[in-house]
Amino acid sequence: MKRLASTLLVLLPVSAFAAGGIEVTRGPDTTLYGTCVPSLLVENRSTETVDYLEVDLALELADGQRRTVELKSAYREGVLYPIAPGVGATLRQHLDTSRSLGVQCSEIKARTVEGTICEAKGKPCASAVSVHP
Repeated sequence: MKRLASTLLVLLPVSAFAAGGIEVTRGPDTTLYGTCVPSLLVENRSTETVDYLEVDLALELADGQRRTVELKSAYREGVLYPIAPGVGATLRQHLDTSRSLGVQCSEIKARTVEGTICEAKGKPCASAVSVHP
């Protein structure tokens, strides 16, 4: 009985940790060269190492326009920055490979998720990705 109890105590934290998945929340908006650059914060609560994570955000602007921004953990074709279990990271827009918003942060009125790409070991992540922009 004692052995069973110690085994359950060891397995319980791992199961709870795995159930957390990958949580993505709104990060700080910064202004660079006069334009807003949004970001997202990642908390990897899963048991797998994420090699690449991208969230495509649709932004509704004050003037009624809609723009899509790709926020990434790394350059897709370059060096990856893995996000290990229990570690956080920031998803950023890479202004050298994508078009800037061209507006101030105060002009963003709504944010919705258009899509996510999560890869681990060259395959889609097994863990759920939850995004709250």
